Amino acid sequence: MNPEEVQALVEDATFDYINGDSETALVKLARATSAQPGSFEAWHAVAEVNLGLRRLEPALAAAEKAHALNKADPMVIATLSRIWMEKGDKARAEHYGAAARVESWKTELKAPNSNSAGDLR
Repeated sequence: MNPEEVQALVEDATFDYINGDSETALVKLARATSAQPGSFEAWHAVAEVNLGLRRLEPALAAAEKAHALNKADPMVIATLSRIWMEKGDKARAEHYGAAARVESWKTELKAPNSNSAGDLR
């Protein structure tokens, strides 16, 4: 399966999940991660679906795989924060929450044409 096919499968799975078919979504995502274990998007989707189902251990395992693939992505860092909050570890949740904000700020600062407070035009 090529990267475009994996991405299409992730998008199909996301559509299934949004429409209430979580199990079909997870089956498709399992195919995606099996075909491309290095797919950040697939692992992040697995984490989100499992978190939505309150399956915290599989959510955490998938989020950690996604985070290992892209340590600077604020969305997966926020997912880790939400998982740790659900697991009752407020200190870890706050750690990841702060890290997500920092990464988000870094992205904003790198963006060309950002309307920063110092831009008085």
